[in-house]
Amino acid sequence: MRRFKFIRDPAVDDVGSNVEEFLRWLAGPACLFLTGRDSDQTRALVTLLHGNEPSGAIALHRWLRSGQRPEVNVVCVVASVVAALEPPLFSHRMLPRARDLNRCFRPPFDDVQGVLAEEILEILHFHHPEAVVDMHNTSGSGPAFGVCTHMDRQHDALVSLFTQRLIVSNLGLGALMEISEDNFPTVTVEVGGRLDEQAHELAYEGMCRYFLSPVVLDQGETDWGLELLQDPIRLELNDNVTLTYAEQPSTNYDITLKADIEHHNFGTVSAETQLGWASGSERSLFSALDAGGRCAVTRLVRIENGELFPAQPLKLFMITNNAAIAESDCLFYAVADDGSTICS
Repeated sequence: MRRFKFIRDPAVDDVGSNVEEFLRWLAGPACLFLTGRDSDQTRALVTLLHGNEPSGAIALHRWLRSGQRPEVNVVCVVASVVAALEPPLFSHRMLPRARDLNRCFRPPFDDVQGVLAEEILEILHFHHPEAVVDMHNTSGSGPAFGVCTHMDRQHDALVSLFTQRLIVSNLGLGALMEISEDNFPTVTVEVGGRLDEQAHELAYEGMCRYFLSPVVLDQGETDWGLELLQDPIRLELNDNVTLTYAEQPSTNYDITLKADIEHHNFGTVSAETQLGWASGSERSLFSALDAGGRCAVTRLVRIENGELFPAQPLKLFMITNNAAIAESDCLFYAVADDGSTICS
């Protein structure tokens, strides 16, 4: 049984006066087809893969309420509607015991989230868009950035509609960006913190450029002037390691990160910048693999006298102060302080 609701050119009055009414009208996963002035081309927008990342849904609702018509056809996939509506609104990344949907875009598609991911891929393959933008929020506060699996002018052009910062990474996590890349240029755009009004505004402004521009893929040798960050490494917690955030070490937890750690997002940290406190050795608490599959924990962090520091000057991003997300996903991503790959 197909899970998606399919809607073509919804009327302004249909979509509700606010984003919650819009999601209740959708009631579940939905695909909205917006007919463009040029109906020979199609682009795709995917949003709300995570139910606690509202900017894309807010921006799409705002677009639909504006009554504008896109330059080309746009297929809009709104995925985790049920999780987003679970009270309180936009607080659940996914429903309890469900897998992270943006880790489900590779076989086997043998659970509810996998079936949903497979259907999203079928929708994209059916419409075969010229480009796909997968819009997200970061779990912590921070600036916007784009992510793609490899760098070329097409990806640069797509990301530049939203931000001037691009991360080039192929971690093989089962994300939509990795799987759909074989068929059409695909970028993930993280528009900023999920609670930040600036992120909602950036999502809408970038969406308008994406929907209204006659051309979104590079046609020549344009230098888009993007800041590039190459092959980041994820720092993850080992199983059964406990984590909290506070201004002083908590004896009830293995790791205490500083409460304001997210302020380091996209900033450079020196080897003397204290990140928090830890009880144990680096490898007993953390795991991290570089692009070659080698352990990289001690290239990222060091513990001295119970205090946690970067192992070398680094640039950190996707830092969260949400322990549940840190435990289920990762603590942060890191590159060398100049944006290059961290060498072994």
